[in-house]
Amino acid sequence: MAIAIGYVIAFIGALVAFLLSVDKPKNNKYKVWGIALMVPISPALAFAIGLTYAFIVENAWAGLIMWYIFPFIFIIGLVMLMVGIFKKEETKIV
Repeated sequence: MAIAIGYVIAFIGALVAFLLSVDKPKNNKYKVWGIALMVPISPALAFAIGLTYAFIVENAWAGLIMWYIFPFIFIIGLVMLMVGIFKKEETKIV
C-alpha cells in the first residue's frame, strides 16, 4: 500500500506541473518542472522505487537505494530550475 502512495503522489505532482506549464513560455516551464521535480516528485518517487526494489529482492536493506535515487532526481530538478531562472528568452526580429 505504501508503495502505491509514493507513485500516486509522484503522478499527482507531475499532473499538476503539466497543468501549470501548459501555454507558458519555456522559462516558466523549466521553473515549474524544476520545482515539481524537487518538492513532490523526487522524494515520493525515490521512496516508492526503494520500497519496490526491496520487495522484489526480498531484502529490507536494499530499500536504502532510495538514498541514491533522491539526490539524483533532486539535482535534475535543481538544474531545470536554474536553467529557467538564468536562461535568456530569445527575441525574434521581425
